[in-house]
Amino acid sequence: MQTYIGPEGVLQKRQRYFYPCTSHFYRNPPQLVKGEMQYLYGHDGTRYTDFFAGVSVVATGHCNPEIAERTAEQLRTLQHTCTIYLTQPNVELAERLAGVLPGRLRRTFFVNSGSEANEGALLLARLHTGRRGFLALEQSLHGRTYLTMSVTGLQMWRTDSQLAEAADVTFIPRPYERGMSADEAGRRSIAALRAALAAKGGEIAAMIAEPIQGNGGIIAPPDWYFAEVKRLLEQHGVLLIADEIQTGFGRTGQMFAMDRYGVAPDIVTMAKALGGGIPVAGFAATDEIAASFTRPSASTFGGNPVSSVTALAVLDYIEAHRLPERAERLGAQLRGGLERLAARFPQLALDVRGAGLMLGAELCADEPQRGAGLVDDVLEAMKDRGYLIGKNGVNRNVLAFQPPLVIAEADIDGMLSALEAVLAGLA
Repeated sequence: MQTYIGPEGVLQKRQRYFYPCTSHFYRNPPQLVKGEMQYLYGHDGTRYTDFFAGVSVVATGHCNPEIAERTAEQLRTLQHTCTIYLTQPNVELAERLAGVLPGRLRRTFFVNSGSEANEGALLLARLHTGRRGFLALEQSLHGRTYLTMSVTGLQMWRTDSQLAEAADVTFIPRPYERGMSADEAGRRSIAALRAALAAKGGEIAAMIAEPIQGNGGIIAPPDWYFAEVKRLLEQHGVLLIADEIQTGFGRTGQMFAMDRYGVAPDIVTMAKALGGGIPVAGFAATDEIAASFTRPSASTFGGNPVSSVTALAVLDYIEAHRLPERAERLGAQLRGGLERLAARFPQLALDVRGAGLMLGAELCADEPQRGAGLVDDVLEAMKDRGYLIGKNGVNRNVLAFQPPLVIAEADIDGMLSALEAVLAGLA
């Protein structure tokens, strides 16, 4: 029988052996010990319905038996080699991805994490264009390596206080501003992009952008925005890198969020949902762009047999169960419920936004400090009612709803009912 040390025991060991930068949600956190599809279980048997999915990771559910069995079989067969040896799973995964990636993207370089994927994509852009500079959106998050941190606009994630400023990275306003319409904010962003390209377009290798900003507060641009971005970049020979780390593989109602905008980026990065909890990531490009990457490079664990077989199983499950369509349908249900709560509690100034099952509800945008405190109160109360939701945003005052795509209608109804009761107690 499994023996658990309990939340206090885990906290004591974290305090003793982890770095102090490692934080956790909740004033009274549970110790999670088991997962089954959309559910997690605490050491005391309490069941929680997961509405955060490990920050968009377990899109196909926790310990999905159809996927876990294939992972386990591969673990028993061949666990690891490197790309210096020939194995079948990674080439089959690359071939499979070529069939679902946007536009003419066909070649994939496998790595282990989203940060590595974005780092590789930025390197590839420099190799292909021979240029050094980058464009990025304010309040973006692209990783924790040195280069990805440099193109991250969200200040709380620019960890290095000596990070090189401005010389190689130009930030432009994101297509969102409190008090502006979506079109106004989009036009402001486009105007800044035009100015940046006019000033130094010949020095810029690529623009990197999340189709929907995740940690920045679930910020979706107007539908026309990325088509105009791509048109302007092409005039200056600047590549577009779509950071689909959080948005990819069905979450927004399409396989990739860029499909929602009808735009084919030059490079796409992916991670999180591709492995369903097993570390696997990659950056994909066209034949022409990939041809520029000729200097020796490798990732020791990238595309290993276990991660590749798992990713293939994830893609099979997404296709068989039509998860993008499911995310679109259930996302409409969840969004409708959140908007009804926003109308019922105007004093909390809930701003609901996002797409598919990637939705955010900002609390008290005009009073962000108060909103951040209320978000923590909501998370705690919802946890006590058996629901785990996330938080993000520039001021950490946005409730984040990014559940496994296998979530059920009844789960959404139950969560909305609990949230209504919690908000009523705070309003």
